Amino acid sequence: MARYRGPKQKIARRFREPIFGPSKAVERKPYPPGQHGRSRRSKESEYAVQLKEKQKAKYTYGLLERQFRNLFEKASRKKGVTGENLLKFLEARLDNTVYRLGFARTRRQARQLVNHGHIMVNDQVVDIPSYQLRSGDVIAVRPRSRNLEVIRESLQRSRRSFPWLEVDRKAMQGKFLDYPNREDIPENIREHLIVELYSK
Repeated sequence: MARYRGPKQKIARRFREPIFGPSKAVERKPYPPGQHGRSRRSKESEYAVQLKEKQKAKYTYGLLERQFRNLFEKASRKKGVTGENLLKFLEARLDNTVYRLGFARTRRQARQLVNHGHIMVNDQVVDIPSYQLRSGDVIAVRPRSRNLEVIRESLQRSRRSFPWLEVDRKAMQGKFLDYPNREDIPENIREHLIVELYSK
């Protein structure tokens, strides 16, 4: 499955946000990468701001351009606010939900767990990270994978909870209750800029 494999900290510094998780590089060098990073002009065109927001969303959720565009088109066909629909679909991805439930420390790690067949949805192994969850779906760690150190460590560290998810850390399973409300999604993404960009 295609995915971004390049340097993570350069991307985080470009957006000046730790979008791949805690980053010392962003704290140490709070300016964009490259030889003109410190002196780069601060004023950006409207198009540049919109493109940057789209790129940030893509990198945050680990999608490539075609996947992201397809998801946007699906969101635009659904009733409601297109930008909010897009974020809801991104949050309903299996790899993102595995990360939110605390089974993995990062979305990349969650994607790998799904790819390697360690995650079940409604008692069936699902190895497609982009699988779209529906209300009531139960996500669990496969019984023979429950002794994996990487999952146990992640669950011990994870203390966050989200209103659209129900988690049982001892049983290593969770439930996708419903699509989240926009105000409940913690990601710092201005989705209206993405809608404006694709509307051109």
